[in-house]
Amino acid sequence: MKNFFCSDYSRQIGEEIIGSATNYQTYVLVECPPPWISEAFGSKWVPSNLQLLNRELQSKKLPVRFLLIAKEDSHKNQETTLLIYHKPQGLTKSYIKREFKLPNIDLVEGEIRKWLAGKNSDYEIQNKFTRDILICTHGSHDQCCARYGNPFYFHAQKTIMELQLEEVRIWRSSHIGGHRFAPTAIDLPEARYYGLLDQQSLEAILCRAGDIKILDRVYRGWGLLPPALQVLEREIIYIQGWDWFNNKVSGRVLEQSMDNNTVLAELSYENSAGCLYTLQAKLIKDTVKTRIFKTSCHATEESLVVKYAVDNLYAKSTEVVSAL
Repeated sequence: MKNFFCSDYSRQIGEEIIGSATNYQTYVLVECPPPWISEAFGSKWVPSNLQLLNRELQSKKLPVRFLLIAKEDSHKNQETTLLIYHKPQGLTKSYIKREFKLPNIDLVEGEIRKWLAGKNSDYEIQNKFTRDILICTHGSHDQCCARYGNPFYFHAQKTIMELQLEEVRIWRSSHIGGHRFAPTAIDLPEARYYGLLDQQSLEAILCRAGDIKILDRVYRGWGLLPPALQVLEREIIYIQGWDWFNNKVSGRVLEQSMDNNTVLAELSYENSAGCLYTLQAKLIKDTVKTRIFKTSCHATEESLVVKYAVDNLYAKSTEVVSAL
């Protein structure tokens, strides 16, 4: 029987990619060399205390996403990188990064517990701006991430070197969701999700230049926002272009129908001139783009995947919040 590749099928049916980013309060990224098994935190090099902490936080259903990350030299490094990205309250354009350099991975669990308790660490390093691009290459979880993620990761390294982007770090990552959009990536600290990437679209995203409509096929959405609002945000991006990425934003769902067919969403943003805008929109279920299909390579059953469209967008208010 011919292998089923969910990413090939998603392309074949023309599935819309927007609205598929996941919304977490915190990302905890632990450097750990592959190979990784399907459930990454059960892998050989992950210590038992870290496995226990991961299960503990999962059982509490906290909005924390644990991921394993690695570079080409992670297997021979004399230290382990721990990155914690946390979403601040209110208007923001990115997560706040904390970075730690530990002598070994066995110490990671204790440092995460210290951070959760608000305690200081001896291993935290000075925070300097970086863009951490996470590319899912977790083939043991879904074969599409190996088939498309691995070659994309290697070519992406070359692209970043050619563009001389010294502040950009690129990492292999364990499963980030949406493997049917492989190759997939998260761009931190903003936590913007991308899929179906190639080197042309990656260059546009890194440089924030070129035709903004390239996002139509690769932009999964902004992890700062709930999925329905990701559809609304994309519409605003098309209006404002790459300048939109400089704004501070917050969003919320005001109302949602019992059948999930309609959503009333509100998005507020502050631009670089200090003006605060509040927009509202009615989102409706797109009956053409909503489909039932297998969403992963190993799925035994089909799933309903609901897609939304912006039906009505209007400005609710405008306010000058600061003066430059």
